[in-house]
Amino acid sequence: MTIYSAIGFSVAMLVLAASPGPGVFATVARALASGFRPSFAVICGIVVGDVIYLLFAVFGLSMVAKALGNMFFIVKICGGAYLIWLGVRIWFKKPAPVTEKQNQNIHSRWGNFASGLVITLSNPKVILFYCGFLPTFFDLSALILIDLIIVVTIITIVLGGVLGIYAFLASQARRMFTNRQAVRRLNRTAGAVMVGAGLVIAIRS
Repeated sequence: MTIYSAIGFSVAMLVLAASPGPGVFATVARALASGFRPSFAVICGIVVGDVIYLLFAVFGLSMVAKALGNMFFIVKICGGAYLIWLGVRIWFKKPAPVTEKQNQNIHSRWGNFASGLVITLSNPKVILFYCGFLPTFFDLSALILIDLIIVVTIITIVLGGVLGIYAFLASQARRMFTNRQAVRRLNRTAGAVMVGAGLVIAIRS
């Protein structure tokens, strides 16, 4: 792997991460509804999902990823339904002032992480990028351990950083809402965004 291929991959990763899609929408929706820290768990799930597809591509499992067939359809439908369910929960969430300490129990953290992971695993754009587009940057058969570590680091920093910026800006915007009526509107907006992301995942080819 050369420095030029690493830079080219970083730029492509930046474009992929910044492009509006289910991952961005879900991250923003969670940050609007609950703040930055819950959305961080969603981001971690998204990053792990990307790393899984990277390993699929590097270790010659791209055919498995492409040939998931009915299993991929089931994952896609389940992922979309899960996001819709989360969106409905956010929509009907009891409004509370945003200055109150958020509930950060382990169940909500794992739920947010799982939602981010499902978003990535059910996103055809991610499969296409890693199993079809990645080989244009690297000779996957020639990658050594240090190369793989570098690629994983690029994914973590670029993807996590971009989504983190989205989440931070959304969480800062959330602080402007200080009364229950405003928070109710915010929850409904975030819930609608989450439901929309679920529908996009469920119906897209």
